Amino acid sequence: MNIVKKLSYAAASLATATPAVALAQFQTPAGTGLPGGSILGIITSTMNWLLILVGILGVIGFVIAGIIYLTAAGDEDQIAKGKKAMIYSIVGVIVALLGVVIIQAVQGMLSGSRSDF
Repeated sequence: MNIVKKLSYAAASLATATPAVALAQFQTPAGTGLPGGSILGIITSTMNWLLILVGILGVIGFVIAGIIYLTAAGDEDQIAKGKKAMIYSIVGVIVALLGVVIIQAVQGMLSGSRSDF
């Protein structure tokens, strides 16, 4: 009985949410005070914002790692810590740049305006 109840709740919520999901692709009407844009545009701008944040944090991490490395004064543990932090910061910046490239490529393929990467 419990499974039937859960399935009926799931079916009811799916039936209720389907029109909202189907209509989410259209632009919002003017004068509503809501932000306009498509789902793809909202997701793209959110991902770009997050990638910019990751890039900035990577550069800040690289600067901090450089300071740790320069102030080690011969301490092998601090030197290793600084090198490790530099590697992680470089990897973070590379991931952020790859994310930007992937988002641009996917957006170009989904829009159909470009055939190249």
